[in-house]
Amino acid sequence: MASAGEVIRRQAGRGPERLEPAPGDDTMLAVVTTGNGGIGMLDWREVRRPRPDAGEVLVRVLAAGVNATDVNTRVGWYEDGGWSSPSPFPFIQGTDCCGLVELTGEGVDRGLMGRRVLIRPCMRPHGFGSMETLWFGSDFDGAFSQYALAPASEVFAVSSGLSDEELGAVPCSFGTAENMLLHAGVRPGQHVVVTGASGGVGSAAVQLAALRGAEVTAVTTADKRAAVLELGASHVVDRGGDVLAALGERSADVVVDNVSGPGLDGLLSLLRRGGIYVTSGAIAGPQVTLDKRTLYLSDLTLRGCTAWAEAVFPSLLARLACEELRPRVAATFPLERIAGAQEEFLEKRHVGSYVLVPPTSG
Repeated sequence: MASAGEVIRRQAGRGPERLEPAPGDDTMLAVVTTGNGGIGMLDWREVRRPRPDAGEVLVRVLAAGVNATDVNTRVGWYEDGGWSSPSPFPFIQGTDCCGLVELTGEGVDRGLMGRRVLIRPCMRPHGFGSMETLWFGSDFDGAFSQYALAPASEVFAVSSGLSDEELGAVPCSFGTAENMLLHAGVRPGQHVVVTGASGGVGSAAVQLAALRGAEVTAVTTADKRAAVLELGASHVVDRGGDVLAALGERSADVVVDNVSGPGLDGLLSLLRRGGIYVTSGAIAGPQVTLDKRTLYLSDLTLRGCTAWAEAVFPSLLARLACEELRPRVAATFPLERIAGAQEEFLEKRHVGSYVLVPPTSG
């Protein structure tokens, strides 16, 4: 049977004909992204329902979270300046997936049939010894559809009392946050500052850092203060103010920052000598200035985090089984209303995640 890496690469290499139904084909409803651009690139239509080959699993999608990576991929943000390969248009986006296993291909454990599962979105086609990644819903078809196909190695049965919608908010946001905290080595008693603390990744980072016994300062807007405190933050600082003045120089052990933009120098000045700055995003802008003296005179570590460590998903699944995680679902939308969901998502008025729910029948 094909290796996990071969199955992942096969997923990414399928041509556009995979979406075009022919007479006699089973079909499904999906949102097909037709190219780089605005909301008009999202096409709600009937497409061919995939069938699993060897090493693959067909999942009936129950809930799919909305993430910044979905929007960034559609508008071509990652491709600007050659930061990623061209997206495989036309294709089905959707990085987050909670679903039920409907069919399994040859060589796949039949015990998965009928199980509720999460799909790990960050896939490592050459194994965890390589930094190469392929992303579900960005490099090949994802979860903005009634059914999704995934390599069996990336499909994980989940034991949890959470709703489908809550689980649909977990994979990308919590996985990204967990990966940053693992790389930073967050431990009890440390002071962790989280920017963008009301978003999907930020709110997950607040929870996961607090669960590790850290003292968490969340940076967000004043109107979201109460909601972020409920997630486990010890303190909240208004992002519109001077964060460095509010907390003081060398007051933090770790900064978790997916906002970036012009505030980078101030965030680095928060760190004690030997502190760690981790990031996996730049929603306020990718171009920054850095006083290099802040970096080397304080012995800081700056760590970019895109490729997930192998421990990330098993750690999340264990926390879900213990009912430690509380994904915050800000709103749910029918999948066919994806345009409205993404437009509201970009307004950044919510705390937590937006989740899309596909129709249960065609």
